[in-house]
Amino acid sequence: MSLIPWPYRLLALAALAVALIGFGWIRGASHVQARWDAAVQQQTLQATAVRERQAQATVKVVTEYVDRVRVVREKGDTIIKEVLVYVPVEADAACTINRGFVRLHDAAAAGELPKPAGDADAPAAGLALSAVAGTVAGNYQSCHENAEQLRALQAWVREMAATAR
Repeated sequence: MSLIPWPYRLLALAALAVALIGFGWIRGASHVQARWDAAVQQQTLQATAVRERQAQATVKVVTEYVDRVRVVREKGDTIIKEVLVYVPVEADAACTINRGFVRLHDAAAAGELPKPAGDADAPAAGLALSAVAGTVAGNYQSCHENAEQLRALQAWVREMAATAR
């Protein structure tokens, strides 16, 4: 070793130290990158599994919703068809629907305040009681359909929350 002067020995030791540090740095970086890639792949698999469970839950909720709305529509249509059975022609002739009732009903259906009442002596609206009954039954049918839609949406939200766990 005495053949190599001290400055060159120190330079060789410094070069060896830099090489070892560089080697360690590269190995460490590749190790961290491998762990990062594994974590990303694991998250991708988990996200895919969650999306699959959400899709299945969505199909289930939509299927149930469509079935329930079909039942509501069938019942509503049956009720509307039966209006003439429960409100016969004699009841139509005996009952006059005034314009105030029509204005109030239409405003309530539109979700607005009714306009001021008109002339109290105004003639009847020319609307049959059976027509009013049919309209009310149709409105209730729509209300029940909306309720089923809300129930389905709430069930969907609960399912999405459960699948995210």
